[in-house]
Amino acid sequence: MSKSTVANRYAQALFELANQHGQVETVESELRTVQQVLSDNPDYILLLQSPKLTKEQKKQLVHQSFSGLSHNVVNTLSMLIDRRRETEIAPMADAFIELSLANRGTAVAHVHSATKLSETDKASISQAFAQRVGKQSLQIHNIVDPTLLGGMRVRIGNRIFDGTLRSKLNRLERELKR
Repeated sequence: MSKSTVANRYAQALFELANQHGQVETVESELRTVQQVLSDNPDYILLLQSPKLTKEQKKQLVHQSFSGLSHNVVNTLSMLIDRRRETEIAPMADAFIELSLANRGTAVAHVHSATKLSETDKASISQAFAQRVGKQSLQIHNIVDPTLLGGMRVRIGNRIFDGTLRSKLNRLERELKR
């Protein structure tokens, strides 16, 4: 999923600030909380985008909703509201988490499979593909796709490794037509 330049810039600034204070893991955890709140309550962003609320009311809402989070995270969210970038909150959180994982030598892998992967499967996929992308490990997000006949499709960043049965059949068909 492509992140906007704005989200990347805010994430980079917050990452550098958190890194200076040794709070990268804390901020990552807090931004995961923000992501969870936004995914559980899709109307929350719509409320923050509402022209009926002033910037101060929106910032007050953020301060009340995320009062337990660190000063830097709440200020970043407030800054996004000040600059009318409410829609960038979730992409900024995603970009920060990717920066944090990359800093630890980890990448996010989206694995599409016909059935749910076991922890053993996830570990073996992580081990097999981490070296291909120059990382120490992968954080696997399994997406069950019942339309797949078999195999799996792995997306790490902008790289896709397609080992699905459908792609293999298509390759075979192209070879036979030559």
